[in-house]
Amino acid sequence: VQLQASGGGLVQAGGSLRLACAASERTLSKYAMGWFRQAPGKEREFVAAISWSGGSTAYAESVKGRFTISRDNVKNSLYLRMNSLKPEDTAVYYCATGSVVGGKESLYDYWGQGTLVTVSS
Repeated sequence: VQLQASGGGLVQAGGSLRLACAASERTLSKYAMGWFRQAPGKEREFVAAISWSGGSTAYAESVKGRFTISRDNVKNSLYLRMNSLKPEDTAVYYCATGSVVGGKESLYDYWGQGTLVTVSS
């Protein structure tokens, strides 16, 4: 199973980006999915998660109201819309498949390679 995150880049503070995650060999519609991020010198942290149907979502407090997680099971893809970006959002963003919606890494089994988001001040 391969998950490929894309859409990262350099953006100014206050700007927006949309990340995408696509999968090969696995039907994502059967799984909850999540986004995590790892900033330089810090541990990886939870960002957002969504249930297999899209009916349930969860967000880290630091991104609530600014980020929106969504999925398109027909396209076998996961998305993260990021608005009002801040320099502290700078990190490598990873997508992952899991069993249930939640913020613990142990709930997720397959991980993508990550895409770098850099927010300049």
